[in-house]
Amino acid sequence: MNPYKLGEMEQRFADLIWENAPVASGQLAKLCEMAFEWKRTTTYTMLKRLCDRGIFSNTKGVVTVVMQREEFQAVQGEQFINENFDGSLPQFLLAFSRRKKLSEKEVAQLKKMIEEYEEGKEL
Repeated sequence: MNPYKLGEMEQRFADLIWENAPVASGQLAKLCEMAFEWKRTTTYTMLKRLCDRGIFSNTKGVVTVVMQREEFQAVQGEQFINENFDGSLPQFLLAFSRRKKLSEKEVAQLKKMIEEYEEGKEL
């Protein structure tokens, strides 16, 4: 199983945790009942899956974030590019820009990111 590919409900559940963490697991079960109409057991089953993947932790009944949303998205993006474009960011950008024209703002952002990368600055 790919630890960084989430199904739709796993993603919605992860988003709920990121928005509320740290959160008591009992409170999380109540949030899931309201948001998804889940039973407590469904919440705990889903939570265990995401904890086993190293995204969250449930210690002493408190759910905390192990991997921030931005870090998780970065890993997902990197994995997508590796799997679909042989790890080539330029190939991905070429394919993307063929179907969707980049705005001037997006081009400027990309140029700035490249310049900062060349200067050794953190992005």
